[in-house]
Amino acid sequence: MSHCSIQAVQDLLDRFRDRNRVKAGSLIISVFGDAILPRGGEIWLGGLINLLAPLGLNERLIRTTVFRLVKDEWLTTQTQGRRTDYKLSASGWRRFEEASKQIYASNAPNWDNRWRLVMLVADLAPKDRERLRRAFYWQGFGEINTNCFIHPSADLTTAFDALRVDGMGEALPSLMPLIAANPRLGQSANDADIVRSAWDLEQLSANYIEFAKTYKGILDALRKAKKTTIDDQSAFLTRTLLIHDFRRLLLRDPELPEVLLPTKWPGHTARMIAKELYQRLLTPSESHLNYQLVLANGDIPNASDLVSLRFQPPI
Repeated sequence: MSHCSIQAVQDLLDRFRDRNRVKAGSLIISVFGDAILPRGGEIWLGGLINLLAPLGLNERLIRTTVFRLVKDEWLTTQTQGRRTDYKLSASGWRRFEEASKQIYASNAPNWDNRWRLVMLVADLAPKDRERLRRAFYWQGFGEINTNCFIHPSADLTTAFDALRVDGMGEALPSLMPLIAANPRLGQSANDADIVRSAWDLEQLSANYIEFAKTYKGILDALRKAKKTTIDDQSAFLTRTLLIHDFRRLLLRDPELPEVLLPTKWPGHTARMIAKELYQRLLTPSESHLNYQLVLANGDIPNASDLVSLRFQPPI
């Protein structure tokens, strides 16, 4: 393999390694969803450590993190002699499949002109209320008042399942899911009023612009290259950070319909960059996984067709 000769890739990897605090759980979830799920959703702990070591994650941090993900019911374990495989739990698999519809969509989904509401109909302790607010925030919900969360297209069953997996099942009896054509704020409201009340689109816009700036340089370099200028490992690491950063943005993005978005919404540009860059990184990154994604018994599972269909328009 040749060494990566794209400075923008090296800068990206160096910035990640230089972070004082890495949210390893979130990164490992991204790796499971993007790289491991299409190969059976299972990996030997040592294989996972080898995959992530080049990003500066040490063995102790990875071990501690996967133990926590098992406790949180994202993963389960399967022992092979003295080695242990970590695999997606049934609930973890369902959550990844649902998230994949949003992450790898060729375009943002169409809107059915109905709003999804979750009403808080019972008192919660302030600590539990804040935990609930943050959980809905990371699912893209906005707030139109302290007792009402709103989203244009969320699957409410999936949203409640996610709360249950996050250990918030006791709060579910205090929540009432609703679907409304046009919920009203005060005396009257239109959809634009709801958007302004519920979401900080300026901050989300700034985050999308920063994402585009980061990954456009890498995409431009690959477009200009007459031959492969990125080695397999660097392609995998770049693909991992690309999807990790894009997923974290989409978690906070309600994916509003075009009519409710500001003009020249940078989320569209970010998706186009993510789509093309992912496809350009796919072949070398999959070659890396063909050698590195190993199970406890030494087998290397084949990738399913799921990978090649990502970011492709539905047939």
